[in-house]
Amino acid sequence: MTRQDYEADRERAEPARLLDQDELSSILGVPAGTLEQWRARGRGPAFLRIGRHVRYDPVEIRRWLDSRRNRPRGA
Repeated sequence: MTRQDYEADRERAEPARLLDQDELSSILGVPAGTLEQWRARGRGPAFLRIGRHVRYDPVEIRRWLDSRRNRPRGA
């Protein structure tokens, strides 16, 4: 899938339910404080700030996870 295909699909799709910090912390198995540190350092998945609230788009979480995937050498 090309980036253009991805963006077109995303525009047509229903908005995904956004996750809060505690939900993402549970999914990734990392402390909520780690997510806070990642945000402060510009690391981790992209996030949205809605007022005082931080939310994560599942599409952006998947993109971030895919970017961190390690491939075995020689594969």
